[in-house]
Amino acid sequence: MAGSGAMTAVEWLASVAPDPGACRRAWERDPLGVTLLPAGVRWDVLIVPGELGYPSLDVLSRLIDRPGPVLADFGESRMGFFVPPGTAARWIGTGVRGAGRGTWIVVPRPGRTGGRVRWLVPPDGAGTLTDPALLELAMHEAAALRAGDIGDGPA
Repeated sequence: MAGSGAMTAVEWLASVAPDPGACRRAWERDPLGVTLLPAGVRWDVLIVPGELGYPSLDVLSRLIDRPGPVLADFGESRMGFFVPPGTAARWIGTGVRGAGRGTWIVVPRPGRTGGRVRWLVPPDGAGTLTDPALLELAMHEAAALRAGDIGDGPA
């Protein structure tokens, strides 16, 4: 992201920091850096194994024009889908962890493309989040497709 769109996303993310100004300044000094931000204020994060997360993101991207922000970790073994606050407390799913109120997540500056944590779908600055019901639907479809691929192998 470049220009005012990136700054809007920076402002949106930094707004939950204990000191938003310090968060913005840290990212300005080191655009490749990361910061810890509290979940449960403007968003929760559902952390999904990469082998389910990537196909789920593919399905989700076919269902809607733009999902909410999505992070990938180093090695892309896990992905984090930004969902409305309160979702993590209600989510039940094998292998899915929730980061909600009282937890902190590592967040790179919007526009960052490399490093240990990167944006697969950067925040738009408008507060767009992924609808948990659509994410669940996408995860079920992705799991079914994955199971079908496994079942189509040699007997």
